[in-house]
Amino acid sequence: MSFKDHILSSFIALENEVDTNSYVHNLRSEAINEFEKLGIPQRKEETYKYTSLKSVFNKEYSLFPKKESAISYSDIKKYLVHQIDSYRVIFIDGIYSSHLSQTTHDKFDVCLMSSALNNPKYSDVIKEYYNRLAVKDGLVSLNTAFAKEGAYINIGKNIVVEKPIEIVYFSTGNEDQLMTQPRNLVVAGENSQVQIIERHQSLSDNAVLTNSVTEIFSAKRALVDWYKIQNDHLSASLIDHTFVEQKDNSEVRIHTFSFGGKLTRNNLNFYQRGEHCNSVLNGVTIIEGKQHVDHSTLVHHTAPNCESFQEYKQIFDERAVGVFNGKVLVDKIAQKINAYQQNNNILVSDTATINAKPQLEIFADDVRCSHGCTIGQLDDEALFYMQSRGIPKKEARALLMFAFANSVLESVKIPEIKSRITKLIAKKLGVEIGFDL
Repeated sequence: MSFKDHILSSFIALENEVDTNSYVHNLRSEAINEFEKLGIPQRKEETYKYTSLKSVFNKEYSLFPKKESAISYSDIKKYLVHQIDSYRVIFIDGIYSSHLSQTTHDKFDVCLMSSALNNPKYSDVIKEYYNRLAVKDGLVSLNTAFAKEGAYINIGKNIVVEKPIEIVYFSTGNEDQLMTQPRNLVVAGENSQVQIIERHQSLSDNAVLTNSVTEIFSAKRALVDWYKIQNDHLSASLIDHTFVEQKDNSEVRIHTFSFGGKLTRNNLNFYQRGEHCNSVLNGVTIIEGKQHVDHSTLVHHTAPNCESFQEYKQIFDERAVGVFNGKVLVDKIAQKINAYQQNNNILVSDTATINAKPQLEIFADDVRCSHGCTIGQLDDEALFYMQSRGIPKKEARALLMFAFANSVLESVKIPEIKSRITKLIAKKLGVEIGFDL
């Protein structure tokens, strides 16, 4: 049975079990028809030219876990930012874990997508925001058709969330091959502020494929600070779709740290729909072996007097493959835009590959837009100088790579996240560094 046939037959079993909300039920029906028409993206499509999904969609995944898995806090503690107090929304094999989570409805909502989809209390918010940003793509439609669970975060006007929110999806390996469809919705009201940490993590070497969709709505003067930590097992693949809408004077920052996993595809789309918006897209990628990481970004400027900043630093070793496909689109009305895009890459070995395609599409005439891309190796003179000062070659290389990634880490606003990422980079490079960047 082909993957598409497996999906279509599984949907028949699903649609009678979920949704008391007729609006959402209709969205599912439309989405499965869209998936049937579009299917899985192929390399003949320009946006997937350098990323083949065949290797991850050639399995007959279990779409619904056969049983719930009982895991304890000690099993997952190392994957959480446990040094800080936080709200936590934790899922095990796609199922919400109440005893590991800490949600709230006090002043703002940090809870479950399933509750929001089926509770009349939230129906107005769902109709206004749910599935409004998500593009009609085969994999996004697949998520819309099958998504049952995820995080629902609604921050009201003038509210500052005092502690970060962690959204973590664990896969236990109880299924030989599991596919999950997480769906997150975040609405940040006027003058609100929130920090969010997102992670997808396997606890075994069994194959897992995550097809995730997140929609973020940032109202006037809102601030959303988001951190994606991607450091999964080599048997795990992640396709992440994130859509962001910004209104006047809002700021949304998304940091993506990609270190693990078999195949990772990050689709990050920003839509500035108000003046004086600021969008920040930063990323650090360090991969090796036969890992594959693809960053596909879009910043669409539709209003004047806005800024966007993209900086991706990437290091590839052995036979690793990287892709950066970044696009800045400026409408004719969007005058006085300041857009910056930079992608810098280091190929540690001669067999590593990077495919970079920075793009500017500008229809306005009073803008300041720039992009750049570099591909190279470590500076031999700098390496020789450090060795001449008594630093072993391995440590010298690591220090140079730390320095290379430092500009991205400087923009991390949560000290514990910065420390965690620094340690992950050191571990990935196989050295011990005695300081934090």
